Amino acid sequence: MTPGTNMELPLAKIPVRSERQAMDWSLALVSQGIETTIEHPGDDNGWNLVVAAGDYENALKTLRQYRVENRHWPPWQQALPWPEIHFDWGSVVWAILLSLFYWFSANNDAFLKAGWLDIEAASHGEWWRLFTAIQLHANLAHLAGNLSIGILLLGLAMGRYGTGVGLLAAYLAGVGGNLASFVLYAKPFHGLGASGMVMGALGLLAAQALTWSKVSHKPARYIIAGIAAGVLFFALFGMTPGTDMVAHFGGFVSGFLLGSILTWLGNGLPKNPGANLTAGMIVGITVGLTWTLALLRAKLIHLSF
Repeated sequence: MTPGTNMELPLAKIPVRSERQAMDWSLALVSQGIETTIEHPGDDNGWNLVVAAGDYENALKTLRQYRVENRHWPPWQQALPWPEIHFDWGSVVWAILLSLFYWFSANNDAFLKAGWLDIEAASHGEWWRLFTAIQLHANLAHLAGNLSIGILLLGLAMGRYGTGVGLLAAYLAGVGGNLASFVLYAKPFHGLGASGMVMGALGLLAAQALTWSKVSHKPARYIIAGIAAGVLFFALFGMTPGTDMVAHFGGFVSGFLLGSILTWLGNGLPKNPGANLTAGMIVGITVGLTWTLALLRAKLIHLSF
């Protein structure tokens, strides 16, 4: 168009029920490269999405697919006031489990030592300590610190990737954090706590920025901004003096790598019952198996056949 002319492209309107729906649908369209404007005339006509007439059919097709993909969210997942963000209350169940482990270990020193990350013992075959140390905490303040931010970050990660899939990914990221401590710290070293898992959940959330790679309008700045935000939060919560920053960093990086893989696999995982049930069972079996091995080695339980 020549500068100075007053030509306007023909527009089309898509009616929506509310401002919230207009924001959600607008983001869905923009993610597919369809520019939109939210219009609210202020009368009985309600809200509209305004798109170029040439994009109208493609916009309707995109919105139909968006509605199909966002049906049947699990009842324990709650939509938040921001588009495409859900909080999974399953993180509270995990917090309760950690509290039970703390209550038991606080009164049983042998139980605590059986499960914490002892690098010397792990190097002699007690690999399960990389897993069991996640459920243990040194004191009540340690537990409260992890739960205060962990419930939020884990709930958002589970809402993004699915209840079981998100939990398993964060759990494995916590193992990755303990593995970093195992590799980098000298013997003797004892570590424990769910902070690596919490930072893993943060890494999972930072990996969401990679979804912008599917947007046609130069996604690089959005990807960089999303990852930078995750790194900033890590610096704020994961680099507190006196904490195990190696485990925190290992958990964050592991979470980001796992989140990148899950993002590449697609957005259907949060509503895939089979995948989430399988992932949840893997977490339960792993926790049960590793603690059984830990207690057997410590001779706190005995199995007879």
